[in-house]
Amino acid sequence: MRLKNTFIKTLREAPKDENAKNGALLLRAGFIHKEMAGVYDYLPLGLAVIENIKNIIRDELNALGCEEVQMSALQNPEPWEKTGRFSDQEVDIWFKTELASGGELGLAPTHEEPMVSMLKTYISSYKDLPVYVYQFQTKFRNELRAKSGILRGREFLMKDLYSFHTDEADLNDFYTKVEGAYKRVFERVGLGDCTYETFASGGIFSKYSHEYQTLLDVGEDTIYYNSNKSVVLNKEVLNDETLKDLGAKREDLTEDTSAEVANIFKLKFKYTEPLDLKYTDEENHLQTVYMGCYGIGVSRLMGVIAEKYSDDKGLVWPKSVAPFQIYLVGIGEEGTRQAEEFYAKNTDKIIFDDRDVRPGEKFADSELMGIPYRVVISDKTLADGTAEVVERASGKTSKISIDKLSDLL
Repeated sequence: MRLKNTFIKTLREAPKDENAKNGALLLRAGFIHKEMAGVYDYLPLGLAVIENIKNIIRDELNALGCEEVQMSALQNPEPWEKTGRFSDQEVDIWFKTELASGGELGLAPTHEEPMVSMLKTYISSYKDLPVYVYQFQTKFRNELRAKSGILRGREFLMKDLYSFHTDEADLNDFYTKVEGAYKRVFERVGLGDCTYETFASGGIFSKYSHEYQTLLDVGEDTIYYNSNKSVVLNKEVLNDETLKDLGAKREDLTEDTSAEVANIFKLKFKYTEPLDLKYTDEENHLQTVYMGCYGIGVSRLMGVIAEKYSDDKGLVWPKSVAPFQIYLVGIGEEGTRQAEEFYAKNTDKIIFDDRDVRPGEKFADSELMGIPYRVVISDKTLADGTAEVVERASGKTSKISIDKLSDLL
């Protein structure tokens, strides 16, 4: 990316209607554009962060044998009516529309029903199971009040994984594997030390489900945890029965504020039974397929990272999700020439600020965008064959030999 050629511009101030820190910083730094409350566009820098997060999730899910698909956002009401979830009285966040030819459609808030309906075509025998299918999909939820920047929107990106099994033991085994994969995802995106698997209500599915909660001052959830975080539970299940189940004492628990970034459920027959997803077992008996679902809010995760990793100068992206690794500045004739050479060899890792503006303005934008390293190659630094390197996270400044610059990548 050459900043001279891109349409992206940083802003001195965030729009007055954007109060959330993540939204304000991402708007100012040119990562997103706000269409309306709860609806955002992802610009090249923001899209690069999203893709990096997606690729980390892909790595972990593909290692479990999961397969990626892309399903339609437009929803046929029929399967949803069979589960009772197309009714606005049961699910009050639908966006619905009318077909020009007549009939009603919905925009998917989630994809359990269409996934089960699709797999009826492909699952008939125990030999067809297990199946693990996931997607990255834009979801639509008609929230009464969208708030907190990209933490709670009416349109957002989600990774939803669905698993299908012959029996409960196989479901439980895969569920455990997903728990491990999720732990690795949060470690890799830089949230491993502040994101916890949390006991939450299982609703009608089971006694408990699991959420993944990240400690965050502006989060909408309240969680309780013991000193070593071996017991973490959502406020909604804080009662004597849960404490007894978990072997915990109320006086040993600390209260904190958090944001939910993922959840996992053992759905069992909740959707496969009404939608008649069955298989023939080894004795030729017809059985209902067991099901689990596992979600990660991808755009929400980006917002949480922006909230956690920022300071008074701007964003501070972890290297694993940063859109680029180096913010490159050339100063002076020879400095600019050598900066051009370095950029040409590593274009996919570098933002090259080749604009005709003062160095101070370039440095301020590098801090606002939160790129891990700022590299300045100038006639002055070249006097001893080095470049100046500033690490965004620590603020540490050092000199690196020109021929060693690629080591930063």
